[in-house]
Amino acid sequence: MTTVSAERLAKVFVEVADSLVDEFDLIEFLQMLADRVAGLADDATVGILLADPKRQLHFMAASDETTKFLELFQLREQDGPCVDAFHGGKPVINTDLTATAATARWPQFAPHAVTAGFRSVHAFPLRLRQEIIGVMGLFGNTVGDLGDSDVQIVQALADVAAISVLQERTIQRAEILTEQLQGALNSRIVIEQAKGAIAQTHGISVDAAFQMIRGYARRTNRRLGDVAQTVVTDLASLPELAAPGSR
Repeated sequence: MTTVSAERLAKVFVEVADSLVDEFDLIEFLQMLADRVAGLADDATVGILLADPKRQLHFMAASDETTKFLELFQLREQDGPCVDAFHGGKPVINTDLTATAATARWPQFAPHAVTAGFRSVHAFPLRLRQEIIGVMGLFGNTVGDLGDSDVQIVQALADVAAISVLQERTIQRAEILTEQLQGALNSRIVIEQAKGAIAQTHGISVDAAFQMIRGYARRTNRRLGDVAQTVVTDLASLPELAAPGSR
């Protein structure tokens, strides 16, 4: 990541800031963040988890399907760097998953991640001052350290994400955050169902199906969750997505 140009990095921050609009789509925002952070490093994938009002983490976004399942594995086993970063409030950086220390620290997660093809991991809490609302994990297929400047960049993006989620109407912030998170959780379930439906219809991978759905939502200026709901309930009304072979 140390080779990332200032111009490219600036564009990422601008895109993040540009998402702070009246119609704030939490799922799309977090998906965009995961994609952009993954794009800053050649070998990185990214996953994002958010906490509900009871401090339980939930999967929200990932730059690819493999990383999604890796995040879900951490949640199921309550074992892994993202769980540690969230509860400890501090980043977990430059961890070699093939090292004995990693296996000792995460006896379930480390071997599972290595089997999935990952070699390094970093996890950054999404925080605003003392409030931690989630965590962003970076997973690499090579063993390599993030420099101090890289760590600051990724943590800054994680902090901006936290501010973005929490900035909605300060007076009613707690109520709105609860509503957003519940809505996002509901949307996530429908999105997973829609991905499967499109993948089966077109005979493509789940990742490719998600890109089709997301691309359609962007072209038609509709919320990702709304498009997914239509895919699940009335796919025929979306001929661009329903026709086999269309992309």
